[in-house]
Amino acid sequence: MRKTRIFLLLGIVCFVAAGVMWWKNPIQFASKNTDNELAVVNELFSIISKQSVYDTATDALVEGALRGMASAIKDPYSTYYNEQEAEMHKQSLAGERVGIGVELAEKNGRFIVIAPVKKSPAEQAGVRPLDEIIQINDVRLEGKTMGDVMRLMQGKAGQKVALVLFRPNVDRHIKVTIERAEMKNETVEAHMIEREDAQFGYISISLFGEKTAEEWKKALEKIEQEKIAGWIIDVRDNPGGYLFSVADLISTFETRERLFAYMQNNVGAMESLLTKPAQIDALKKPVVVLQNEGSASASEVFTGALQAWERATIIGMKSFGKGTVQKSWELQNGGEVKLSTNKWLTPKKEWIHGKGILPDIEVKQHPLFALEIIPLAGVFKEGDFSEEIAYTQHVLNELGYAIVRKDGFFDGPTAEAVKLFRERHDLREGDGLDEAFFVALQEEAMNYKAQPEHDLQLEMAISFLMHQLESVK
Repeated sequence: MRKTRIFLLLGIVCFVAAGVMWWKNPIQFASKNTDNELAVVNELFSIISKQSVYDTATDALVEGALRGMASAIKDPYSTYYNEQEAEMHKQSLAGERVGIGVELAEKNGRFIVIAPVKKSPAEQAGVRPLDEIIQINDVRLEGKTMGDVMRLMQGKAGQKVALVLFRPNVDRHIKVTIERAEMKNETVEAHMIEREDAQFGYISISLFGEKTAEEWKKALEKIEQEKIAGWIIDVRDNPGGYLFSVADLISTFETRERLFAYMQNNVGAMESLLTKPAQIDALKKPVVVLQNEGSASASEVFTGALQAWERATIIGMKSFGKGTVQKSWELQNGGEVKLSTNKWLTPKKEWIHGKGILPDIEVKQHPLFALEIIPLAGVFKEGDFSEEIAYTQHVLNELGYAIVRKDGFFDGPTAEAVKLFRERHDLREGDGLDEAFFVALQEEAMNYKAQPEHDLQLEMAISFLMHQLESVK
């Protein structure tokens, strides 16, 4: 028997999602027809081994065949890993790991960021959902596999990796250098939010990992000692995780068994997924869930159930839209194959794949709050053209400076805005863009992002709960 695991998390680099051990099931080739079809694989293997002018090792031919079968499925979430890659895969949700913290999916040979892990080196470097990784260090990724990408991203803590990203919403390439770090998989953070005479519990879930349900219950115990009027649960940029973790966590909302999702297999048979009676009294209070375009997979199961139950109000933006479930098998060569074997559907039998979950209240972030912080370097003057200038123009525009163009051309109005910014920040030497200017600009942008009141989605959640309290009085 080969161990199998079910998981919803997208393939990632340095923080790759692992499977859930739910049941055991042997791989069987059921018919003689299949055996006959597979005979041609042995035939080709024999021809290549005996006749090819290129001396190709046997294991390399086998690896090629395995990768070819997995890629032929045309599913970004179905992947073959060799033994080394499989080991990294299994370590992905361990307590600690070294990496940069990026969730990836492969689509038509392109490697797309689902979300950077919260507080990871990748997030701090400005990597955003839907970025496409074009190059790692000096290696272009055309023709590479997910395993190749994983190997390129591996390294020791403290070592740096350079990425070239394509960001579709601004239609340009961005270069970032990220330092690998040891990352603890603490997936839940909680604190109190006080507003006027009311207190709200805020809980952020960055990933549905092995111990998320335990962390969740501890967070509730910590906060429920206070007089809580409602809860804000933040799954923004949560790329997913273990299905069992979602089941354990969402069960704390219910005193009885309740259907939270359906699982549909490849022949259309439906299985109902039920909660366990495990409600925590504190969760009887009103609940708001924050989501965005980086909320995917298992986090969508969570949000979809609460929305269908009318147990929570969803605020933010449409979620990513991943409605498939993967199952993985350990292979005889030490490798592993991960396949999409099921669809998951909401309690209303809606398949959100490629569509996402719509919020009950749509709230876009302020452009400056949502703006990525990226490394800036170089010296630029009026008449120059660069990505750094375009970035500067966008930030200055959101800070209220008079900016006419934001295409990266250093024109006269941009020069006037830069001059005014330098005067306000006492940058006396120089009149263009330089290291001192970039440091001051990013400090101001980070200070803006650090203020909770600038988080428009969070502010809407608080206002919504305040309104509910008023309506009860």
